Amino acid sequence: MTRGEAHWQTLPDEVQETLRSYLKDVSALFGANLQAVILFGSAARGDFLPGRSNLNLLLLVEKQDLESLGRYAKGHRRWAREGIVVPLVVTETDLRPWPEIFPLEYLDLRRHHVVLAGRDPFVQTEPDPNRLVSECVQEMRGNLLRLRQRVLEGGASPEVVQLLLPMSVTALLACLRGLAYVKGTRAPRSTEDLLAGLPSVIGIDCEAVTEAWRVKTGVSSPGTFELPRLLERYIATVEQLAERAPNLVAGGS
Repeated sequence: MTRGEAHWQTLPDEVQETLRSYLKDVSALFGANLQAVILFGSAARGDFLPGRSNLNLLLLVEKQDLESLGRYAKGHRRWAREGIVVPLVVTETDLRPWPEIFPLEYLDLRRHHVVLAGRDPFVQTEPDPNRLVSECVQEMRGNLLRLRQRVLEGGASPEVVQLLLPMSVTALLACLRGLAYVKGTRAPRSTEDLLAGLPSVIGIDCEAVTEAWRVKTGVSSPGTFELPRLLERYIATVEQLAERAPNLVAGGS
């Protein structure tokens, strides 16, 4: 049993039933053109939060067909109400260059996915560490730019920080998993395991990131006085991560 399949079995019964119903519908919509249906994201990583997390899916098709995409689009509103976001619809040709052009996204899919139907397209290629680190740095710095901009737009109020921190840390986690991979760390079983091991992987204190994750999961609810301080510590930590990341590649200084 793969890691993703084990996490699939822990999903609430109603979520599993939603996915089974979805699978039946998309199989009818795409017919023989559909080669695989892949579940990825939090539901495949074991981070799924009922009522908070979305369901992410990839549809592997033999060829792109606007007619079948149009049929799907007409019915997606129903699935959106069930927490299913618009799927990635790709061909084998689309996927082939992903390890080079989207190494971070590809790594997450490669290591955490569940084949709901069809064949597994993520069985061999691993991303190049240098490309992976480069994308991690780009994503982390972009994350900080967006975070600062949105804090300003919201007047830097504690309520805005409470909203934005979970969004930022959710995007950051993919980068942290990528850096752990580059360092040669065994794939963490959960986000908690990933965050607990970060100091030894990255070499810096990442408690602010852990606290932001606790806000995201509802475990922690800092007061209005503490939230701005947490934001400052979180931003400083992500800046350190972005600066330290290139040194994780073998041979880096």
